Amino acid sequence: MKKYILSFALACMSLLSFAQANYEKIMTEKIAKIETCKMPEDFQALANDFQRVAEKETAKWLPNYYAAFSYIQKGRVLMREGKMQDMDAVADQAQKYIDAAENLDKENSEIHLLQKMVYSLKMMVNPQERYMTFGMKAQDELNKAEKFDPNNPRVTLIKAEDTYFTPEQYGGSKTKGMEQFKTALEKFNSFKPKTNLSPNWGKGEAEYFINQPTK
Repeated sequence: MKKYILSFALACMSLLSFAQANYEKIMTEKIAKIETCKMPEDFQALANDFQRVAEKETAKWLPNYYAAFSYIQKGRVLMREGKMQDMDAVADQAQKYIDAAENLDKENSEIHLLQKMVYSLKMMVNPQERYMTFGMKAQDELNKAEKFDPNNPRVTLIKAEDTYFTPEQYGGSKTKGMEQFKTALEKFNSFKPKTNLSPNWGKGEAEYFINQPTK
């Protein structure tokens, strides 16, 4: 009887190890695609992929995180294209997955940073009317993200973006923003993700801004 129990336990361990390895393989492949996505439909397809993983891996926050991040990136592309009328719906889709991720990990700097980015997308639909609501919420989430991990380079990156693109009459500064991009890059150079699947995006963006010619 003991041999049967031991064999059963070993079989269960083997299945769990296989499932974990398969999960990591799928996630690694999907995460690698983030860098190659350019168009809104590319990010939508990627969001769908992460959604399917999230539906199976209900105890893991990362699939929901990356589904939300894919929607946010889709929204940022739409914003650059001037398609503001589509951004509310995209932000609402991202919100669903942020909520699911936060239910699994409350005090997570990366999740709160995505929440900040969603509120910023909502604000940019109509900045004058929405700053006092979504703009303030975005700042509050950025503060939480920094509180939970002061060394998170993505927090510094997003702060740099805000400073760089905000008009000077509203407190922005391209010069100060550039300095923050440099600080973000310094943090990226010493940053080590907790796992192979942990968020590790943003360094290329910091490098892009730093390498822009000065005027």
